[in-house]
Amino acid sequence: MATSYSFRAELWLYPGEAGWHFLTLPVGVADDIREESAAFRKGFGSVKVTAQAGGQSWQTSIFPDAQSGSYLLPVKKSVRDAAHLVAGDEVEVRLTVQAEP
Repeated sequence: MATSYSFRAELWLYPGEAGWHFLTLPVGVADDIREESAAFRKGFGSVKVTAQAGGQSWQTSIFPDAQSGSYLLPVKKSVRDAAHLVAGDEVEVRLTVQAEP
C-alpha cells in the first residue's frame, strides 16, 4: 500500500553549474518516510516516489540530506516550466511513496 504526504516547502536552487532545483521535505514527513521505507530503500538511501506540485505529476526519487536531516525532492525543469515555479516559491506538494516488495 502506498502512503501519501502533503506539505509546503520552498523551492531552492543548488549552488553550482548543474542548476538542480529541490524541495526539502519537512523533518516530520522525512522521519515517517524513513521509517516506512526501511525495507525497500535504494542506493544512497533513495526512495521512489510520485510527486505532484503545481498541477504537475512526475515519478522520481527522494534522497537523504545529511545537512538538513531530511530528504530532498528534485524538481525537474519540465515540471518547473509547466507549473511556472522558480526558486524561492512556496510549493504545495503531494508525495506518494512507491512501496516495493
